[in-house]
Amino acid sequence: MREIILMACTACKHRNYSTRKNRKNTTEKLELRKYCPFCRNHTAHKETKA
Repeated sequence: MREIILMACTACKHRNYSTRKNRKNTTEKLELRKYCPFCRNHTAHKETKA
């Protein structure tokens, strides 16, 4: 049931991280604050299409 999703920086739109989530339990898009090496700052990262 778990699928791999990509996380993209909301500031520069680079896809920096990949993670797994259960789409059956969590239907909304995941958003986490993570470090972006391109912005060199902690920014919000949103789930994108793979």
